[in-house]
Amino acid sequence: MSEEQRPSTQELEESLEPVKLIAQSGAVIRTGQLMLESGTASYRVKQAMRAVARSLGIDQPRHHVSLTELAATSRRGRIFRTEVSEAKGFHVNVDRIAQLDRFRRDLPPSTTAEEIHRGLDAIEARGSLYPSWAFAVFSGVACAAFAVLNRALPLEVLVVFAAAFLGQAVRRAFVTRHVNLFGTAMVSAAVASVVYLAGVWLINVSGEGLSTHAAGYISSVLFLLPGFALITGALDMANMDLRAGIERIAYGTMITMAAGVSVWAVSLVGELDTLPRADDATPLALRAVLWFLASGIGVMGFALLFNSPWRLAAWAAGIGALANAARLVAGDLGMAVQAATALACLGVGCLAALVARGGRYPHITLSVPGVLVMIPGVAAHQALMDINAGDYSAAIGGILMVVLVVLAIMVGLVGAKLLTDKEWAMGRTER
Repeated sequence: MSEEQRPSTQELEESLEPVKLIAQSGAVIRTGQLMLESGTASYRVKQAMRAVARSLGIDQPRHHVSLTELAATSRRGRIFRTEVSEAKGFHVNVDRIAQLDRFRRDLPPSTTAEEIHRGLDAIEARGSLYPSWAFAVFSGVACAAFAVLNRALPLEVLVVFAAAFLGQAVRRAFVTRHVNLFGTAMVSAAVASVVYLAGVWLINVSGEGLSTHAAGYISSVLFLLPGFALITGALDMANMDLRAGIERIAYGTMITMAAGVSVWAVSLVGELDTLPRADDATPLALRAVLWFLASGIGVMGFALLFNSPWRLAAWAAGIGALANAARLVAGDLGMAVQAATALACLGVGCLAALVARGGRYPHITLSVPGVLVMIPGVAAHQALMDINAGDYSAAIGGILMVVLVVLAIMVGLVGAKLLTDKEWAMGRTER
């Protein structure tokens, strides 16, 4: 064999590589990466990767998923390949979650890596369903609805809308430029808080005499609630995927603390009224109607903020409005807030499973927006204020109340998952 005919070292090495398995492994890991970056739970990421692996003919697929990293081992006969990837970012995109879930469900029994990549290319090419300014509007609407539920006055609700609108606009500008998430949360919360205080000051200059109340002040920054991270983390931990669950909850806690520091720091500029407002004399039936409408608008705003299609957002709004109105009525009638919250979240989870039946929508895209309106943001801020004032007994009591309500939310959703998802409940997500 002449020197020209002798294969190069690179050609010899490539002839020894399992080229087909490498291509299949790349398709599996890319599927998982797109799911992970869309903000869904780790068990859903594994489910999608496993479905693609089986359609490609991979034997005994094994996957490991954390908040930002994933690994896939693809085996065919006596050879295997383990590939590791890192998520490029973490941003909730409900439309992409739904598209990827539908893609998983519609996979044929046998396919190729090229066909998988073509399908993923089409999904990845879908941009946001709405223009950038619309997300700021959705944020303002959701937070204004929160303010109504927190008994804010009409003028306060308008100021909350403006504050959340500008805060979300800043947040989205930072996210698109890949600014650190912790810093983004701090700056966005500070902008919303300052705008709220400035809005109240301008109203007072006109002679209205509006107090700076925590009901509106805290509502203006609730667009920063990391609901997906906290709730998917709880579901992952309940499914014994401890590392992914702990990382998600730690991430959610970090973002909440970042926003809380800015909210607390800005509140030191002026006096903030944190006393609960007295109940009005409106009949319970009328208040229930108001709670239903405000809850539905708030859930709709959050669902659209997560890039949900209109129809999916409308279903989430109906579920969340019904559950939260029932929760508030139960509390008004004397039921403990933790029990009422747990039952309401159980209802959200069961109704979401009913609407999502047959793969119509991913369950998580309906349940998470539906429970965000139940998170006690004002109570959490009151605890921070008590710590700053040195009233540690009151602060501990407030923190415990917030923790119990958040745990009630998670218990309700986990309970619903146990009742409605046999595969998840029986621990068969890896088989």
